Amino acid sequence: MAAFEVTGGKQLQGAIIPQGAKNEALQILCAVLLTPEPVTIHKVPNIRDVNKLIDLLGDLGVQVEKLDTETYRFTAKEVNLEFLKTNEFRQKASALRGSIMILGPLLTRYGKGSMPKPGGDKIGRRRLDTHFLGFQKLGAKFNYDSDTHFYTIDASNLTGTYMLLDEASVTGTANIVMAASMAKGKTTIYNAACEPYLQQLCKMLVRMGAKIDGIGSNMLHIEGVEYLGGTEHTMLPDMIEIGSFIGLAAMTQSEITIKDAQIPQLGIIPDTFRRLGIEMEFRGDDIFIPAQERYTIDTFIDGSIMTIADAIWPGFTPDLLSVVLVTATQAKGTVLVHQKMFESRLFFVDKLIDMGAQIILCDPHRATVIGLDRQQALRGIRMTSPDIRAGVALLIAALSADGTSIIDNVEQIDRGYQNIDSRLNALGASIKRIS
Repeated sequence: MAAFEVTGGKQLQGAIIPQGAKNEALQILCAVLLTPEPVTIHKVPNIRDVNKLIDLLGDLGVQVEKLDTETYRFTAKEVNLEFLKTNEFRQKASALRGSIMILGPLLTRYGKGSMPKPGGDKIGRRRLDTHFLGFQKLGAKFNYDSDTHFYTIDASNLTGTYMLLDEASVTGTANIVMAASMAKGKTTIYNAACEPYLQQLCKMLVRMGAKIDGIGSNMLHIEGVEYLGGTEHTMLPDMIEIGSFIGLAAMTQSEITIKDAQIPQLGIIPDTFRRLGIEMEFRGDDIFIPAQERYTIDTFIDGSIMTIADAIWPGFTPDLLSVVLVTATQAKGTVLVHQKMFESRLFFVDKLIDMGAQIILCDPHRATVIGLDRQQALRGIRMTSPDIRAGVALLIAALSADGTSIIDNVEQIDRGYQNIDSRLNALGASIKRIS
């Protein structure tokens, strides 16, 4: 296993280009299974989860051509459904949560599919009911073997219908949209997720020949078609990485320009960081963050303590709450961070407390951060990255700390952040990858 040796206390400076969006990539890559024609995708991030999915597509018989460092062409002319029955598929698919989204395309194109229980971050319960309830309403029949944790689905007669999703799951909505794209008749999905990732998927499917109305809203109408063709698609920059760089700049008192940020697609992310007192300037489609000696957390109008909570889009994404929390540790003021969606995502705060942060973990969902206002720096320690987002939050803390930190299990960070050590070192950071 790899680790980062981080020498903190260095101010960074320069410009950085965000990678393609990880959460969009996992949906878009699965969509190539919908057509036998070539699909060319640009801005594919070079990260572990995406590379695992590309490898899985190749095992399924998809022809994968790497055209340059960020561009691939996929041709799913002949898909080997027998591979779904193999132990190799079971092992690879169960190690990647995003693999669940191959089901929608396989069900609507071939009428059947199989899937082991997917893996992913250990951040609490992440149920799959929305996916399977949606497939069932379209007419699919599935069986779950509790001994092998394996799902098998018969979808030989998918038919459009009305459905009200039990939760606005992004991956669940994506899976159902792909399944409905070639089902017979019209499907209406209410309480659909409407994140930019999902909008990107729907726009791509429309270019492939799908009929989808309501893109960007929580009610989607899909008229099934008999055939989808090839297309070309460019992914958005990763909004989670952009938010991480904003927090990093504030914590390390650095002057950083985030290039080509697609600012209109960021929702309330910039304003949420502004509520922590972080200054930023939009220069065209770039975000300029000046070096700040101090930043002060806002309060509500009545003077009560600021609360930052996650919510479904267009609310604040849960993937950035870990970054918000660590950024608040050196602010002036107090903030309550409320992680509503996952009950284990805040448990990494014990490592920040060991570094000298003042944090009260109220319960599995809430933490109160009392900012140090730069009166004392965090101190370097040895710690372990529990998941992707906590891992990058700990990296930000280490970069701002006095002394040297060791972050173990950085494979978790590699799952979501492309060459993060070399890219930050180019700005002046001191991150060494060690065994």
